Amino acid sequence: MTAATLDLDVSRAELYAEDGWREPFAWLRENAPVHRQEDSKFGPYWSVSTYQTIVEVEAQPEVFSSSWRSGVTSITIAERPPGTGFPNFIRMDAAEHQAQRKVVTPAFTPSEMARLSIDIRARAGALLDTLPLGERFDWVDKVSIELTTQMLAVLFDFPWDDRRLLPFWSDVAGNIEQFNDPAAQAERLGHLADMGHYFKRLWDERIAGDAAPDLLSRMIRSDVTGSMDMDEFIGALTLLVIGGNDTTRNTMSGLVFALDQYPDQRAALEADPGLIDNAVSELIRWQTPLAHMRRNAVRDVELAGQTIRAGDKVVLWYISANRDESVFADAERFDLRRDNARRHLAFGYGAHRCVGARLAELQVRILIEELQSRRLRVHVEGEPIRVAQSFVHGFEALPVTLERY
Repeated sequence: MTAATLDLDVSRAELYAEDGWREPFAWLRENAPVHRQEDSKFGPYWSVSTYQTIVEVEAQPEVFSSSWRSGVTSITIAERPPGTGFPNFIRMDAAEHQAQRKVVTPAFTPSEMARLSIDIRARAGALLDTLPLGERFDWVDKVSIELTTQMLAVLFDFPWDDRRLLPFWSDVAGNIEQFNDPAAQAERLGHLADMGHYFKRLWDERIAGDAAPDLLSRMIRSDVTGSMDMDEFIGALTLLVIGGNDTTRNTMSGLVFALDQYPDQRAALEADPGLIDNAVSELIRWQTPLAHMRRNAVRDVELAGQTIRAGDKVVLWYISANRDESVFADAERFDLRRDNARRHLAFGYGAHRCVGARLAELQVRILIEELQSRRLRVHVEGEPIRVAQSFVHGFEALPVTLERY
């Protein structure tokens, strides 16, 4: 294939809805690892598609900014003009980023993971015990969304009966296809305002309470986040809700799809529980639940022989880097024994590497262990419905059946 016969606008929603993104990214990696795309529904942008070039960008935050003052961190046009959006620590650079990140980091320490693992295992086991054998159901709704939502509710100490609001808000916040539609964007901003007001009520209720380990209580008692205005509050919540939902949810769905596509790997995993830890890393690489993040050039710079101008939009395609054959041999294959699976870029790289990575890995590992302890095997029973956008990379629905082995 040549550039003339390929549409290299890899932001197109249909590429992901139809699972057709591999070919254009393979061409870009081989021929134009830093590529200027002039025309797209999101405006012009630079695609960065190889592993090492993405690492090079991520290692220069002073040149390639994440700051909300420069733009947003997805390919989309900002929901508001630069400098007036919803700030959060993924949309911050340097000291400002570190200060807010430190507020939530204690929620993801090894000791907290050990504490949370007891609850995660109990909830995963209880849910699996309710699933029917031999009857078709939607894995995304029954398992991936429900387990992820339960964990988010625990992290925030969120009212249990309202917990399904959390994935709803996550889907609304992360749907970049709505940004160019004024009516849809107005509705989106309304839902985010509802989220802010709901959490503000919880915030007000907890101010007088005792110190607690949940994320909202940590934010209340921090000098950094305890006096945020409403835009900052919505920004912080949006990050935590999307981060806590999309990575784990879509990896849990990717687990089922990958094992169904590679029955030899499923047999190996069922025979050897010692493969589980590496399987989690390989799964996250193979699925790459967030396809990209964006940086904004703050000055003219040369990258892989291309001149990027100050103000240009630079899109880091993690989904492509995780298929880079120069790093991952036979990269398309799902391989539980891949010796460098942990080198994946699905959590980003450098200062902005996902703060909740340990928790995402823990949840997926426990799900695999609980499936194995019950000798449950999941079969995909039809074509999945995939998320139709270039930011969140996952599944809307995945029909399955369960059997014992």
